[in-house]
Amino acid sequence: MRDGRDGGDARTVAEALLADLARRGTRRIWGVPGGGSSLDLIAAMPRFGLSFVLTRHEGAAGMAAIADAELTGAPGVFLTTKGPGLGNALNALACASLERAPVMLVSDGFTPRQLGWVTHQVFDQKQASAAFVAAYARAEGEAPAAEAAALLDLAQDRRRAVHLDLTGEAARRPPGEQRPARAAAPPMVDPAAALGLLAHATRPVLVAGLEAADGIAAAALRDLAEALGAPVLVTYKAKGVLPDGHALHAGIFTGGALEGPVMSRADLIVTVGLDPVELILQPWPYGARVLDVALGGHPVRYVEPAASLHGPIAHSLAMLREAARAGGWTAAEIAGLRDAALASLAWRGDGGVAPPAIAGIAQEVAREAGRDPRVTVDAGAHMFSATAFWRCDRPRDLLISNGLASMGYALPAGIAAALHDPARGAVAITGDGGLMMVAGELATAAAAKARLVTIVLNDGSLSLIDVKQQQRQLAPEGVRWDRPDFAKVAEGFGVKGFSARDPAAYRAALRAAFAHDGPSLVDVHVEPGGYPAQLQAMRG
Repeated sequence: MRDGRDGGDARTVAEALLADLARRGTRRIWGVPGGGSSLDLIAAMPRFGLSFVLTRHEGAAGMAAIADAELTGAPGVFLTTKGPGLGNALNALACASLERAPVMLVSDGFTPRQLGWVTHQVFDQKQASAAFVAAYARAEGEAPAAEAAALLDLAQDRRRAVHLDLTGEAARRPPGEQRPARAAAPPMVDPAAALGLLAHATRPVLVAGLEAADGIAAAALRDLAEALGAPVLVTYKAKGVLPDGHALHAGIFTGGALEGPVMSRADLIVTVGLDPVELILQPWPYGARVLDVALGGHPVRYVEPAASLHGPIAHSLAMLREAARAGGWTAAEIAGLRDAALASLAWRGDGGVAPPAIAGIAQEVAREAGRDPRVTVDAGAHMFSATAFWRCDRPRDLLISNGLASMGYALPAGIAAALHDPARGAVAITGDGGLMMVAGELATAAAAKARLVTIVLNDGSLSLIDVKQQQRQLAPEGVRWDRPDFAKVAEGFGVKGFSARDPAAYRAALRAAFAHDGPSLVDVHVEPGGYPAQLQAMRG
């Protein structure tokens, strides 16, 4: 009996969409359903091998879909009701587009007949999402399934969010004519200038960005780096493209001060899959010429490259590898620069557990327990420590919202990572402010029985904004609160809760959390006294 995954048995637009998603590798859909097309999709999902995860907020559903897209390479999908459901989803759409993640939102839509007389919950849903998506469709033409497929093609080609407004009536229509699969576009490269730059460089530096965060591109980058003997810096989203333990790994790149000692010694900067959206809001400070290896060009740049290779990244790197020769870097020099960068981020704190120790201790205890979890990191001051001190061996070992830098990301993304690979499970590192935005998703983790350890750095403030307020010598208003008891909150949602106020208690809480075969939370008290110096070291 056919299961319908090839689309041959799809009798409706909803079924054709699900068959197409299954072909592309989508495994689950997230969301908060309404009474229209979302119910048709949920009813048909099992037939096409997809599962539905009910979240507690539409924005969290979108964050989980982003993590799914990054981990699988297939479209991440979430669904909402019309009106307020779509409104709640907009931050996640913005996040997906700025994280360069192929994500589709399917929202319940209004029929033209309803729009003639209904005003309740009605606004222009196309216009509402227009600033955040690459394209919008309603799938109401002669071949509605082909319209939806074209939207997914665009999401994957441009690595952006798209919006399908689907009414219940349209979801139940026949799918119409299917579109044939498209042939892949050939790469567009002009190697002469790139090879010339590399031939004359004696101290090149490689900077890996989000487009390099897949296994094939990462392997090609490692081959090139080893042939050159060149240091490799990685953005937050490229952590693990070169393992942190590799001798050529030189640390994190943000466009700030931390990587300056490495970059200042370079006579060529090779950016590999670096998207300008990954860089902080500071001018490009480096004088060396730039060779840009990327999937395509970017309309907004921090620096104009001297040469570019655009197309499949592994192909471009293999071309460079053939012409590579060892330069003037030494292993000792690279190690010294890397160690100095990490040392500049270390601090003792004023009590509790110092944030730079949070990630390292968690990873150490996880491995003692035989676990190798992925980590998801929320936006906030704690991200400096978490990204620097969580050691990654593979691409996507660390997931973070960097392009939008949205709070409320780590918990739903952690649920997605834990369900994606239950054997590895996941750790979500979040601040207290970020967790309070999505605390209801602890119930989602409990319902899904996710192997997720959530670590909340509880310091009673919006620490990053607090630091900026202090830098401007303003009164401490509007950024601090009494510390909640997150362990009790977690228990109320069915998640095992633990508390810690010193390193020994933190280790004990982590051991208990990793021994628990389900979701758990560790509420660890930290003091933010070292954040200003850490921010200065990172950004200057």
